[in-house]
This record gives sequence, C-alpha cells and structure tokens, in this order.
Amino acid sequence: MREDYLKQAQQKISDPHILINVVSKRVKQLKDGKKPTVSSLEKLELEDIALLEVIRGNISYELYKSPKSEE
Repeated sequence: MREDYLKQAQQKISDPHILINVVSKRVKQLKDGKKPTVSSLEKLELEDIALLEVIRGNISYELYKSPKSEE
C-alpha cells in the first residue's frame, strides 16, 4: 500500500475505521470484477486503486443512522 495515497485518503476520510471499511469494501468489489473508476500508467495494487478513488472523490459513503425507538 502506498503511504502517500494513504495520507491523502486520510485527508478525505479522517476516521481510520471508516477509511478501512470503505477501502476494504471497494477492494472486494474490484476482486469481484468491478471496473476501477481511475486509471494509472503504473501497475497498482487493488488497495492503492481504492485509495486513489477515495482521493479523487469517486467513492462516497454514508453513516448508518439507526431509527429512534419509540417509547
């Protein structure tokens, strides 16, 4: 995993737990055959592709909000 990509992605998603979840889910999608939304002249690992997609804003996420229970 490229350290420079990781640092840039942390500026987009500051919570490390969320960043890990977003990247790991995207890596799974790429392994399953989904096409990358970025291109590079160099050979990148799937983790680096996912980080680059985060950096460029091609991946978004939403936090789950549980419904309030009625009393």
